[in-house]
Amino acid sequence: MAVFRGELTAPAGRFAIVASRFNSLVTEALLSGCRDSFQSHGVTEDRIDVAWAPGSFEIPLVARKLAETGRYAAIVCLGCVIKGETDHYDHVAGQAAAGVMQAGLATGTPVIFGVLTTDTVEQALNRCGLKAGNKGAEAATTAIEMADLMNRIAGVNTSYGARFA
Repeated sequence: MAVFRGELTAPAGRFAIVASRFNSLVTEALLSGCRDSFQSHGVTEDRIDVAWAPGSFEIPLVARKLAETGRYAAIVCLGCVIKGETDHYDHVAGQAAAGVMQAGLATGTPVIFGVLTTDTVEQALNRCGLKAGNKGAEAATTAIEMADLMNRIAGVNTSYGARFA
């Protein structure tokens, strides 16, 4: 029985981060945590590209365009949608999540959902490093694990960059 499991060993190749400019106080902290986590797992700065989208709703298109290039082992999407007084939150959060998933499914590249969906600014700040860890850092480790898993499923020896015998 074959069992495939990704590890936190960064495979060769590049990684991309798509970050939303909207709610930048939060997204810049998520980005910082994401980059730090990549670096602590052996992904150097010269292997990371960052693309800024206007808001979380626009993230999926940017992620898909990056994935379609075939240049990236995985793409991390970082944003923050905070509930307001209208239904706008539900539409943006839902479409961002669906679009990120669709980008990965359509391209075969792991596209990681690191978009915070919170009720309050305080909850968002807690999830970007104050109290509940940094969800951007968690998204980076997920990207590394998924990239490694995809290589293993494809039969690539991630230690040596060659196909398994």
